[in-house]
Amino acid sequence: MSVVDELVERVDDQGRALGVVVSRRQAVREGWLHRVAVTVCRDERGRVLVHRRSEQLSRFPGAHEVMVGGAVKVGESFEQAAARELTEELGIRVLPRFLFTFLNRSGLSPHWLGVHEAVMPDAAMAPDPDEVAWHGWLTERELRSALSEWRFTPDSHEAFNRYLAFRTARS
Repeated sequence: MSVVDELVERVDDQGRALGVVVSRRQAVREGWLHRVAVTVCRDERGRVLVHRRSEQLSRFPGAHEVMVGGAVKVGESFEQAAARELTEELGIRVLPRFLFTFLNRSGLSPHWLGVHEAVMPDAAMAPDPDEVAWHGWLTERELRSALSEWRFTPDSHEAFNRYLAFRTARS
């Protein structure tokens, strides 16, 4: 099964599972709500990991992303999915910290996005070249500039702005 064809659970507009299992491809095609987990990765200096998606990916090839993530598979929590995606995409085992969820309508189809944060050393990463074509650490100032100049995935802007607002509210 391809990454886009993972099995996911349909959820309602409150994010509650409906007990219906579908392929992610079908959920996207039909616009059915499902769950996606992402992680904002920071280094010890507070910089944010940005990466460019591989050109061979079916969704948004070559676009930049502020977060690492993917679909929450059947039976997984947001946290389990976020940790699995970090291992699959960056080759690193770390337990991300769950922050918040929101109903994201800016991607391929509407979905509940579970946003996490993880602090990780760059040296420990071994990105999967089938997923990540390039990666680098940017300060928040550099990232704000990049968001206006580079091509990012559709949900990167909203998700990162919500992440920054969440951090500001907790300070």
